[in-house]
Amino acid sequence: MLIPLLLLVLGLVLLVKGADWLVDGATVLAKKNRISDLAIGLTIVAFGTSAPELVVNVVAASGNHPDIVFGNVIGSNNFNLFVILGISGLIIPLSVQSSTVWKEIPYSLFAAILLFFLTHSVLMDGDGQLSRLDGTILLALFVSFLYYVSTQLRSEETEQVIQSSDYSKGKIWGLIVIGLAGLVLGGKLVVDNAVSMAQTLGVSEKIIGLTIIAAGTSLPELATSIVAAYRKNTDIAIGNIIGSNIFNLFLILGISSLVRPLDYSPSFNTDIYMLIGGTVFLFIAMFTGQRKKLDRWEALVLLTTYLLYTGYLIGLEG
Repeated sequence: MLIPLLLLVLGLVLLVKGADWLVDGATVLAKKNRISDLAIGLTIVAFGTSAPELVVNVVAASGNHPDIVFGNVIGSNNFNLFVILGISGLIIPLSVQSSTVWKEIPYSLFAAILLFFLTHSVLMDGDGQLSRLDGTILLALFVSFLYYVSTQLRSEETEQVIQSSDYSKGKIWGLIVIGLAGLVLGGKLVVDNAVSMAQTLGVSEKIIGLTIIAAGTSLPELATSIVAAYRKNTDIAIGNIIGSNIFNLFLILGISSLVRPLDYSPSFNTDIYMLIGGTVFLFIAMFTGQRKKLDRWEALVLLTTYLLYTGYLIGLEG
Protein backbone atom coordinates (compact mmCIF):
# COMPACT_ATOMS: atom_id res chain seq x y z
CA MET A 1 0.00 0.00 0.00
CA LEU A 2 2.83 2.40 0.85
CA ILE A 3 4.71 1.83 -2.42
CA PRO A 4 1.68 2.51 -4.68
CA LEU A 5 0.97 5.66 -2.62
CA LEU A 6 4.55 6.91 -3.02
CA LEU A 7 4.52 6.13 -6.75
CA LEU A 8 1.17 7.93 -7.09
CA VAL A 9 2.64 11.02 -5.41
CA LEU A 10 5.72 10.79 -7.64
CA GLY A 11 3.45 10.59 -10.69
CA LEU A 12 1.53 13.69 -9.58
CA VAL A 13 4.80 15.58 -9.03
CA LEU A 14 5.96 14.65 -12.54
CA LEU A 15 2.59 15.74 -13.95
CA VAL A 16 2.73 19.12 -12.21
CA LYS A 17 6.38 19.80 -13.05
CA GLY A 18 5.96 18.53 -16.60
CA ALA A 19 3.00 20.86 -17.14
CA ASP A 20 4.94 23.72 -15.53
CA TRP A 21 7.89 23.28 -17.89
CA LEU A 22 5.60 22.89 -20.88
CA VAL A 23 3.67 26.06 -20.00
CA ASP A 24 6.89 28.04 -19.37
CA GLY A 25 8.33 27.12 -22.73
CA ALA A 26 5.09 27.57 -24.67
CA THR A 27 4.22 30.88 -23.00
CA VAL A 28 7.61 32.43 -23.75
CA LEU A 29 7.33 31.20 -27.34
CA ALA A 30 3.85 32.77 -27.61
CA LYS A 31 4.93 36.07 -26.05
CA LYS A 32 7.83 36.32 -28.48
CA ASN A 33 5.20 36.07 -31.22
CA ARG A 34 3.06 38.87 -29.70
CA ILE A 35 0.09 36.79 -28.53
CA SER A 36 -2.23 38.39 -25.94
CA ASP A 37 -2.61 37.26 -22.30
CA LEU A 38 -6.25 36.22 -22.75
CA ALA A 39 -5.43 34.15 -25.84
CA ILE A 40 -2.48 32.55 -24.02
CA GLY A 41 -4.76 31.72 -21.08
CA LEU A 42 -7.44 30.22 -23.32
CA THR A 43 -5.05 28.14 -25.42
CA ILE A 44 -1.42 27.55 -24.46
CA VAL A 45 -1.78 27.75 -20.68
CA ALA A 46 -5.12 25.92 -20.83
CA PHE A 47 -3.61 23.14 -22.95
CA GLY A 48 -0.50 22.89 -20.82
CA THR A 49 -2.42 22.72 -17.56
CA SER A 50 -4.88 20.22 -19.12
CA ALA A 51 -2.05 18.02 -20.36
CA PRO A 52 -2.01 15.91 -17.15
CA GLU A 53 -5.70 15.07 -17.66
CA LEU A 54 -5.01 14.20 -21.31
CA VAL A 55 -2.15 11.83 -20.52
CA VAL A 56 -3.97 10.19 -17.59
CA ASN A 57 -7.09 9.68 -19.69
CA VAL A 58 -5.32 8.21 -22.71
CA VAL A 59 -3.59 5.72 -20.41
CA ALA A 60 -6.85 4.97 -18.57
CA ALA A 61 -8.84 4.57 -21.80
CA SER A 62 -6.28 2.22 -23.32
CA GLY A 63 -6.42 0.17 -20.10
CA ASN A 64 -10.26 0.09 -20.20
CA HIS A 65 -10.88 2.15 -17.06
CA PRO A 66 -13.82 4.35 -18.20
CA ASP A 67 -14.74 5.41 -14.65
CA ILE A 68 -11.29 6.94 -14.25
CA VAL A 69 -11.64 8.67 -17.64
CA PHE A 70 -14.99 10.27 -16.81
CA GLY A 71 -14.14 10.82 -13.16
CA ASN A 72 -10.91 12.61 -14.03
CA VAL A 73 -12.44 14.98 -16.61
CA ILE A 74 -15.70 15.77 -14.81
CA GLY A 75 -13.96 15.90 -11.43
CA SER A 76 -11.20 18.15 -12.78
CA ASN A 77 -13.71 20.52 -14.35
CA ASN A 78 -15.66 20.76 -11.09
CA PHE A 79 -12.41 21.28 -9.15
CA ASN A 80 -11.38 24.00 -11.62
CA LEU A 81 -14.72 25.78 -11.47
CA PHE A 82 -15.55 25.56 -7.78
CA VAL A 83 -12.18 25.35 -6.01
CA ILE A 84 -9.69 27.15 -8.24
CA LEU A 85 -11.99 30.01 -9.24
CA GLY A 86 -13.23 30.07 -5.64
CA ILE A 87 -9.74 30.48 -4.19
CA SER A 88 -8.62 32.89 -6.92
CA GLY A 89 -11.75 35.00 -6.44
CA LEU A 90 -11.14 35.18 -2.69
CA ILE A 91 -7.62 36.49 -3.34
CA ILE A 92 -8.90 39.21 -5.67
CA PRO A 93 -12.31 39.79 -7.32
CA LEU A 94 -11.89 38.51 -10.88
CA SER A 95 -12.75 40.97 -13.63
CA VAL A 96 -13.99 39.21 -16.74
CA GLN A 97 -13.84 40.44 -20.33
CA SER A 98 -17.05 40.77 -22.34
CA SER A 99 -15.94 38.05 -24.76
CA THR A 100 -15.51 35.64 -21.84
CA VAL A 101 -18.96 36.49 -20.43
CA TRP A 102 -20.86 36.18 -23.71
CA LYS A 103 -18.79 33.57 -25.59
CA GLU A 104 -16.35 31.43 -23.57
CA ILE A 105 -18.52 30.80 -20.49
CA PRO A 106 -21.60 29.89 -22.61
CA TYR A 107 -19.36 27.68 -24.78
CA SER A 108 -18.16 25.78 -21.72
CA LEU A 109 -21.80 25.43 -20.58
CA PHE A 110 -22.73 24.07 -24.01
CA ALA A 111 -19.86 21.55 -23.73
CA ALA A 112 -21.15 20.23 -20.38
CA ILE A 113 -24.74 19.94 -21.63
CA LEU A 114 -23.60 18.21 -24.82
CA LEU A 115 -21.61 15.68 -22.78
CA PHE A 116 -24.77 14.82 -20.84
CA PHE A 117 -26.74 14.17 -24.04
CA LEU A 118 -23.97 12.19 -25.74
CA THR A 119 -23.48 9.93 -22.73
CA HIS A 120 -27.25 9.40 -22.50
CA SER A 121 -27.57 8.03 -26.01
CA VAL A 122 -29.12 5.09 -24.13
CA LEU A 123 -32.39 7.04 -24.61
CA MET A 124 -32.08 6.48 -28.34
CA ASP A 125 -30.12 3.30 -29.02
CA GLY A 126 -29.63 1.53 -25.70
CA ASP A 127 -25.90 2.24 -25.83
CA GLY A 128 -25.01 4.38 -22.77
CA GLN A 129 -21.55 4.92 -24.18
CA LEU A 130 -19.31 7.68 -25.46
CA SER A 131 -18.58 6.22 -28.89
CA ARG A 132 -15.91 7.01 -31.45
CA LEU A 133 -18.54 8.97 -33.40
CA ASP A 134 -19.25 11.02 -30.26
CA GLY A 135 -15.51 11.58 -29.88
CA THR A 136 -15.30 12.83 -33.47
CA ILE A 137 -18.11 15.32 -32.74
CA LEU A 138 -16.29 16.55 -29.63
CA LEU A 139 -13.02 16.99 -31.55
CA ALA A 140 -14.81 18.87 -34.35
CA LEU A 141 -16.24 21.27 -31.77
CA PHE A 142 -12.77 21.64 -30.26
CA VAL A 143 -11.45 22.68 -33.67
CA SER A 144 -14.26 25.25 -33.89
CA PHE A 145 -13.18 26.62 -30.51
CA LEU A 146 -9.59 26.95 -31.73
CA TYR A 147 -10.87 28.78 -34.81
CA TYR A 148 -12.78 31.19 -32.57
CA VAL A 149 -9.64 31.86 -30.50
CA SER A 150 -7.61 32.41 -33.66
CA THR A 151 -10.07 35.14 -34.70
CA GLN A 152 -9.53 36.70 -31.26
CA LEU A 153 -5.78 36.69 -31.87
CA ARG A 154 -6.20 38.76 -34.99
CA SER A 155 -8.29 41.37 -33.18
CA GLU A 156 -6.24 41.80 -30.02
CA GLU A 157 -2.89 43.38 -29.38
CA THR A 158 -0.29 41.95 -27.08
CA GLU A 159 0.24 43.88 -23.87
CA GLN A 160 3.92 43.14 -23.71
CA VAL A 161 6.55 41.11 -25.50
CA ILE A 162 8.99 39.20 -23.34
CA GLN A 163 12.53 40.41 -23.75
CA SER A 164 14.51 37.44 -22.53
CA SER A 165 18.03 36.73 -23.68
CA ASP A 166 17.95 33.83 -21.20
CA TYR A 167 15.34 32.02 -23.31
CA SER A 168 17.07 30.77 -26.44
CA LYS A 169 15.17 28.62 -28.93
CA GLY A 170 17.02 25.59 -27.58
CA LYS A 171 15.96 26.32 -24.01
CA ILE A 172 12.34 26.97 -25.01
CA TRP A 173 12.01 23.71 -26.95
CA GLY A 174 13.98 21.86 -24.28
CA LEU A 175 11.42 22.92 -21.67
CA ILE A 176 8.58 21.79 -23.94
CA VAL A 177 10.11 18.37 -24.67
CA ILE A 178 11.13 17.66 -21.05
CA GLY A 179 7.70 18.81 -19.90
CA LEU A 180 5.97 16.39 -22.26
CA ALA A 181 8.22 13.54 -21.11
CA GLY A 182 7.37 14.27 -17.47
CA LEU A 183 3.66 14.25 -18.34
CA VAL A 184 3.81 10.89 -20.07
CA LEU A 185 5.73 9.14 -17.27
CA GLY A 186 3.70 10.84 -14.54
CA GLY A 187 0.41 9.90 -16.18
CA LYS A 188 1.38 6.24 -16.35
CA LEU A 189 2.41 6.21 -12.68
CA VAL A 190 -0.80 7.95 -11.55
CA VAL A 191 -3.21 5.63 -13.36
CA ASP A 192 -1.47 2.36 -12.53
CA ASN A 193 -1.06 3.14 -8.85
CA ALA A 194 -4.47 4.78 -8.41
CA VAL A 195 -6.13 1.62 -9.75
CA SER A 196 -3.96 -0.50 -7.46
CA MET A 197 -4.91 1.59 -4.41
CA ALA A 198 -8.61 1.50 -5.32
CA GLN A 199 -8.51 -2.29 -5.52
CA THR A 200 -6.64 -2.58 -2.22
CA LEU A 201 -8.95 -0.19 -0.33
CA GLY A 202 -12.15 -1.41 -1.95
CA VAL A 203 -12.88 2.15 -3.18
CA SER A 204 -14.50 2.57 -6.60
CA GLU A 205 -12.46 3.86 -9.53
CA LYS A 206 -15.14 6.55 -9.91
CA ILE A 207 -14.33 8.07 -6.49
CA ILE A 208 -10.59 7.80 -7.11
CA GLY A 209 -11.05 9.60 -10.44
CA LEU A 210 -13.36 12.31 -9.06
CA THR A 211 -11.20 13.12 -6.05
CA ILE A 212 -7.52 12.10 -5.90
CA ILE A 213 -6.78 12.02 -9.64
CA ALA A 214 -9.01 15.01 -10.48
CA ALA A 215 -7.47 17.19 -7.77
CA GLY A 216 -3.96 15.99 -8.57
CA THR A 217 -4.18 16.66 -12.30
CA SER A 218 -5.76 20.07 -11.56
CA LEU A 219 -2.75 21.24 -9.53
CA PRO A 220 -1.24 23.04 -12.57
CA GLU A 221 -4.47 25.01 -13.03
CA LEU A 222 -4.53 25.77 -9.30
CA ALA A 223 -0.96 27.06 -9.25
CA THR A 224 -1.35 29.03 -12.49
CA SER A 225 -4.58 30.78 -11.49
CA ILE A 226 -3.49 31.59 -7.93
CA VAL A 227 -0.22 33.12 -9.15
CA ALA A 228 -2.13 35.06 -11.82
CA ALA A 229 -4.63 36.30 -9.20
CA TYR A 230 -1.81 37.50 -6.91
CA ARG A 231 -0.29 39.33 -9.85
CA LYS A 232 -3.75 40.81 -10.65
CA ASN A 233 -3.67 39.24 -14.11
CA THR A 234 -7.30 38.12 -14.04
CA ASP A 235 -7.37 37.37 -17.80
CA ILE A 236 -4.91 34.53 -17.27
CA ALA A 237 -6.63 33.41 -14.04
CA ILE A 238 -10.12 32.98 -15.49
CA GLY A 239 -9.10 32.29 -19.10
CA ASN A 240 -7.01 29.36 -17.87
CA ILE A 241 -9.99 27.78 -16.08
CA ILE A 242 -12.61 28.30 -18.78
CA GLY A 243 -10.14 27.23 -21.46
CA SER A 244 -9.09 24.14 -19.50
CA ASN A 245 -12.71 23.06 -18.98
CA ILE A 246 -13.42 23.37 -22.71
CA PHE A 247 -10.20 21.49 -23.52
CA ASN A 248 -11.10 18.73 -21.07
CA LEU A 249 -14.59 18.11 -22.43
CA PHE A 250 -13.93 18.49 -26.15
CA LEU A 251 -10.27 17.53 -26.69
CA ILE A 252 -9.52 15.08 -23.87
CA LEU A 253 -12.80 13.15 -23.88
CA GLY A 254 -12.76 13.27 -27.68
CA ILE A 255 -9.32 11.67 -27.88
CA SER A 256 -10.10 9.24 -25.04
CA SER A 257 -13.20 7.91 -26.80
CA LEU A 258 -11.25 7.49 -30.04
CA VAL A 259 -8.71 5.35 -28.17
CA ARG A 260 -11.57 3.16 -26.90
CA PRO A 261 -15.37 3.66 -26.73
CA LEU A 262 -16.16 4.52 -23.11
CA ASP A 263 -18.99 2.89 -21.17
CA TYR A 264 -20.80 5.56 -19.16
CA SER A 265 -22.08 4.99 -15.63
CA PRO A 266 -25.26 6.94 -14.67
CA SER A 267 -23.64 7.49 -11.27
CA PHE A 268 -21.80 10.42 -12.90
CA ASN A 269 -25.08 12.24 -13.57
CA THR A 270 -24.93 14.18 -10.29
CA ASP A 271 -21.39 15.31 -11.09
CA ILE A 272 -22.45 16.59 -14.53
CA TYR A 273 -25.41 18.39 -12.91
CA MET A 274 -22.89 20.04 -10.57
CA LEU A 275 -20.75 21.15 -13.51
CA ILE A 276 -23.73 22.55 -15.42
CA GLY A 277 -25.11 24.29 -12.32
CA GLY A 278 -21.73 25.78 -11.41
CA THR A 279 -21.22 27.14 -14.93
CA VAL A 280 -24.72 28.68 -14.90
CA PHE A 281 -23.91 30.25 -11.51
CA LEU A 282 -20.68 31.72 -12.91
CA PHE A 283 -22.60 33.25 -15.83
CA ILE A 284 -25.26 34.73 -13.51
CA ALA A 285 -22.49 36.06 -11.21
CA MET A 286 -21.39 38.29 -14.07
CA PHE A 287 -24.62 40.31 -13.62
CA THR A 288 -24.93 40.33 -9.82
CA GLY A 289 -22.89 42.56 -7.51
CA GLN A 290 -20.24 44.19 -9.68
CA ARG A 291 -20.95 43.48 -13.34
CA LYS A 292 -18.48 41.33 -15.27
CA LYS A 293 -16.69 40.42 -12.05
CA LEU A 294 -16.60 37.36 -9.79
CA ASP A 295 -16.94 38.98 -6.36
CA ARG A 296 -15.46 37.49 -3.20
CA TRP A 297 -18.83 36.38 -1.81
CA GLU A 298 -19.60 34.59 -5.09
CA ALA A 299 -16.19 32.91 -4.97
CA LEU A 300 -16.96 31.79 -1.41
CA VAL A 301 -20.26 30.27 -2.59
CA LEU A 302 -18.37 28.26 -5.21
CA LEU A 303 -15.78 26.97 -2.75
CA THR A 304 -18.34 26.12 -0.03
CA THR A 305 -20.53 24.28 -2.55
CA TYR A 306 -17.60 22.10 -3.59
CA LEU A 307 -16.74 21.18 0.01
CA LEU A 308 -20.34 20.15 0.68
CA TYR A 309 -20.45 18.22 -2.60
CA THR A 310 -17.24 16.33 -1.79
CA GLY A 311 -18.60 15.43 1.66
CA TYR A 312 -21.73 14.12 -0.06
CA LEU A 313 -19.66 11.92 -2.41
CA ILE A 314 -17.64 10.46 0.44
CA GLY A 315 -20.84 9.82 2.40
CA LEU A 316 -22.34 7.90 -0.53
CA GLU A 317 -19.22 5.75 -0.81
CA GLY A 318 -19.36 4.94 2.91
